[in-house]
Amino acid sequence: MATVKIKFRPSRVAGREGTLYFQVVHHRGVRQIRTGHRIFAEEWENGKIRYLDRDIQPGRAHYLKNVERRLFADRDRLLALIRRLERAGVAYTVEQVVNAYWAAGEDEGRLCVFVRAVVQQLKRIGKTRLSETYTSSMNSFMRFRGELGDVRLDEITSGMMMEYEAYLKGLGLVPNTTSFYMRNLRAIYNRAVDKGLTEDGAPFKHVYTGVEKTAKRAVSSQIIGEIKALDLSQNSSLEQARDFFMFSFYTRGMSFVDMAFLKKTDLQNGTLVYRRQKTEQQLCIKWEKPMQDIVDKYHDPRSPYLLPIIRVPGSEERRQYLNAMHRMNFYLKGIGERVKSPVRLTSYVARHGWASIAQSRNVPIAVISEAMGHDSENTTRIYLASLDSSLVDKANSTVIYSI
Repeated sequence: MATVKIKFRPSRVAGREGTLYFQVVHHRGVRQIRTGHRIFAEEWENGKIRYLDRDIQPGRAHYLKNVERRLFADRDRLLALIRRLERAGVAYTVEQVVNAYWAAGEDEGRLCVFVRAVVQQLKRIGKTRLSETYTSSMNSFMRFRGELGDVRLDEITSGMMMEYEAYLKGLGLVPNTTSFYMRNLRAIYNRAVDKGLTEDGAPFKHVYTGVEKTAKRAVSSQIIGEIKALDLSQNSSLEQARDFFMFSFYTRGMSFVDMAFLKKTDLQNGTLVYRRQKTEQQLCIKWEKPMQDIVDKYHDPRSPYLLPIIRVPGSEERRQYLNAMHRMNFYLKGIGERVKSPVRLTSYVARHGWASIAQSRNVPIAVISEAMGHDSENTTRIYLASLDSSLVDKANSTVIYSI
């Protein structure tokens, strides 16, 4: 197995700093890897950085500690790379070790670089939402890192993740939000482990990665009825936000992203058939008059989409959807204040509202699947898949015409 030592080469000019480098030896082959770090000869002794007994300027002490930390981290990374070559069971040369070290240092060996590569791949295969989630999580972690900047994958430790969790809590984030970031980083880290870019050091074993139940974001049928009855004809933006909210409610709490990408061809023979963007689950909804009224109101004969959320088809559609959702939630907040909603009104409240009202109308729990209501979406799918679709359609009609 190849060996690695940290070496110091003094400057030929008296009083100037010398250079630190790694010496890699394998099968009598010897190669050097520059580190980019420089120290004075008196600061090196017996293969280690020496902190002088005499008074040392605080800035110099900080510099030496940083050099020492980075040296050990890079040495450990080099040793981890060698161990991976050994486990591969294929003969390798010292030149291959050095080349692999520089290649890893330049690309996927660092978290941000690796995440960017994963994000690009996800976009190519159409998983845009997941790519945005990973990017958001990486940006949060980099804000925590601050001036320390990017980190090598094999430098990510349990202690670092615990510090990151404390940082998130310090921002006032609730457990489910901190867990969201941790789960995404864990998924990214596991991808790197699978690719052999780092060994699994179990850095997430001491941080919270679960999901706590949250308070239901539901409103009563009375509030839904008041929202429906509002005269908003003098403000087209408020009126459209209310109409889209009601369309979501009428369609069993359809998510805004699914509404945005509904196509006219999805509606045939009195049935709306679409696949959820989040899970790719296919859903069928019996078409009702209140849905048609809204579609007729905003009909655009030039667009392939059922609703005018994506106004320029084929041009940054994801961005158009996100911007439209932000605008809708902004106006829904004002609508909620008008009807004195007990919870802040957002597009997601329509989903919870439908489930809550359905339950109050004695619709079987299996039909609405408790919020759509189970602890996991898998349970929801199991229940819905086992039901006669006519029961679901009947339940939806019951809810729609109860307000």
